Amino acid sequence: MKPTDRIFVALDTTDADEAVAMAEKLNGLVGGVKMGKEFFTAHGPAEVKRVSAGGMPVFLDLKYHDIPNTVAGAIRATSTMKPFMVNVHASGGVAMMKAAAAAAAEAGDDKPLLIAVTVLTSLGDEDLNAMGIAGTAEEQVIRLAKLTQDCGLDGVVCSAREVTALREACGDHFKLVVPGIRPTWASSDDQKRIVTPSDAVRMGADYLVIGRPITSAPDPVEAAKKIAEELAGV
Repeated sequence: MKPTDRIFVALDTTDADEAVAMAEKLNGLVGGVKMGKEFFTAHGPAEVKRVSAGGMPVFLDLKYHDIPNTVAGAIRATSTMKPFMVNVHASGGVAMMKAAAAAAAEAGDDKPLLIAVTVLTSLGDEDLNAMGIAGTAEEQVIRLAKLTQDCGLDGVVCSAREVTALREACGDHFKLVVPGIRPTWASSDDQKRIVTPSDAVRMGADYLVIGRPITSAPDPVEAAKKIAEELAGV
């Protein structure tokens, strides 16, 4: 995989024109963009398609979590947007994830990578314990990742700090999508479990979700190039 292909830029905005402009500016310099609930709730599929119209791959980060039939229907509905990747919450359980996997497979050659969210990177051990989940965040991530793999999904979203353990638990072909990535020259913002881009790839991450270090940079193009150069040295 080329270093640039690993980078997915989080477009966390409700400004559709801004998102389209950023996607056009970064097209060919990154592997794709992540469109989340904020943008999708404001604009729906039409504007997601406009963002991807120039050929930019889209990670549709909607984290579906509902009864199996509803999630399967939602996954089918994403086919009109032809996302590169889409996700669900692993905590939705076995039946839900299997239904999602079956629905994704119906897209045939346009099948997106189906990824499960394990533990949100904004959550630490104390947050999980407050919700009645025993053990550490890493232990919960591994439990949910194994369940995800058993259900036929392609991989998980995880913190880079869990990558090594997940590689051991789930093997080399299981896709690991890592948010909370911050270059040394960027601030940590609200992510509690972070690591640099080169560290994440050395650990075995496949895709890196990077937002504000690129989108809020004075020159997003130069920021994206700087991260790609860092990854090229891994």
